[in-house]
Amino acid sequence: MVNQLKTPEDRLQELGIELGQPRALSGNYVTCVRTGNLIFTSGQGVDQFHGKLGAELTVEDGYQACRQSMINLLKVLKHELGDLSKVKRVVKILGMVNSAPDFIQQPKVMNGASDLLVDVFGEKGKHARSAVGMAQLPNNTAVEIEMIVEIEE
Repeated sequence: MVNQLKTPEDRLQELGIELGQPRALSGNYVTCVRTGNLIFTSGQGVDQFHGKLGAELTVEDGYQACRQSMINLLKVLKHELGDLSKVKRVVKILGMVNSAPDFIQQPKVMNGASDLLVDVFGEKGKHARSAVGMAQLPNNTAVEIEMIVEIEE
């Protein structure tokens, strides 16, 4: 029996994640820009989690919010590429966490996004990352994440 490598779509299916259409834009911008072999995404927030981490939301809430934000970003990539197997490497993610003044666990919250990337892409999903606290995010969303990926055609 031949051992077949699992595609990112196979892994998403195993995780019970179905990628639909990207979220609607809320301004005059595009969801991503491709230049050379890199894709830079616009930030993706979430519709399910609102409020500040360390006040209305727990670290676990934030972890789930980051996971959902990354699913939203994967929708953008899937829409742009048609096939997530074209992702050669996740280069970097920037996570902005809507934080109460004394909240300092942004890295733990951002693990929700990072863990999902590694689950979906394996070694290709390991990335550089910044996790920063913000005083406020649009629509009081809990998190917003943007990413840079390298692609191969």
